[in-house]
Amino acid sequence: MSKVSKRTGFFLGHLFISFLVILLVIALVFYIWYPSPLAAAVGVTHIFLMLFVVDVILGPLLGLLVYKEGKKTLKFDLTVIILIQITALCYGVYSIEQGRPAWLVYNVDRFELVRKNELVDSNIQQAQPQFQKPSWFKPQYVATEFAKDTQQRNDEMFAEVFSGISIAQRPERYVELTQAKTQIQQRALPLNELEQYNSKAEVEKALAKYPNADAWLSLKANTVDMVVLVKKETAEVIKIVDLRPWH
Repeated sequence: MSKVSKRTGFFLGHLFISFLVILLVIALVFYIWYPSPLAAAVGVTHIFLMLFVVDVILGPLLGLLVYKEGKKTLKFDLTVIILIQITALCYGVYSIEQGRPAWLVYNVDRFELVRKNELVDSNIQQAQPQFQKPSWFKPQYVATEFAKDTQQRNDEMFAEVFSGISIAQRPERYVELTQAKTQIQQRALPLNELEQYNSKAEVEKALAKYPNADAWLSLKANTVDMVVLVKKETAEVIKIVDLRPWH
């Protein structure tokens, strides 16, 4: 009976610690790095679920399977399992951190979600100091400004056409969002147009929470494109909502 209780006790303790760690990771990932609804926009949930399965389910189960009191290699076996768990956790968190939304960039007529690993930092020294490194917390809003040098502007346009590198990925082109106030006011669309791409019920449900919003712009993202609600008079961003900006 004591053998069973020790084995069960180890399993429950292992499970509890694993679950506690994953709760901390959930808070970090879904409340700081990928605030709602950006996790869906980027498509990080499946990576997190794999991490959850390895660290909270497989790890404790493997520990339960190999646990046998008096076994000569028990400490070694359990150490290996825990090291695999820690390695998987570190690799998973690192991958999620590298792919996190770094900037929400207003570019010409829409916002673009730029992940940390999509930034082109070859000319990072030319960027303003506040744009040289993304925040460790939530993604920040910025706008783009075309290069004043004609040749450089042409090179960047060719890079976008042929390599798919948007100027939204170049921090040296970033300026404060307030500098795009006039553009945002001119490009912002009326809320009733959202019903062309979403059901009326979906639109009403999303807008009910944000009565200050009276216009919108599209958000180009990696997995699911979404909508940025704004207040047109001030060009203030109100909220990103999980609505479609086009078909």
